[in-house]
Amino acid sequence: MTSAVHFAGLVGLSWVMRRGFMRNPDRMAGTMWQGITIVGIVVGLFCLHAIQIWMYAVVYLWLDQFETVEAALYFSTTTFTTVGYGDVYLETGWRMLAAAESANGFLMIGWSTAFLVSLTSRIRAFESEVEAGFRDED
Repeated sequence: MTSAVHFAGLVGLSWVMRRGFMRNPDRMAGTMWQGITIVGIVVGLFCLHAIQIWMYAVVYLWLDQFETVEAALYFSTTTFTTVGYGDVYLETGWRMLAAAESANGFLMIGWSTAFLVSLTSRIRAFESEVEAGFRDED
């Protein structure tokens, strides 16, 4: 489920990116829109991870592993991000679920990092095209 959410989110963020900075080739507006687009993409990635963390927290609550939403969310966040403080933990029978969440979080965060690297290279390629167009006009 988290992979499906992440994939759908990345497709949506790609659409936003294409509609954002690539629409206006004007040099000043392009730079401004690039910055706004990148910040928007980072916020979007953060929201995607938050949704995935909440998904696990809901499962933990459904399994009666925690008494409060705060405890389930705290555990899910520290597990998903692989911080794993160890101050809150699951019952023995559900510990492998936490291990799976940790591995899943590691992959999702890596996927987001790869997406950001790809975004940066696309922006650089777009900047090169725009600059070449301005040089041709001169």
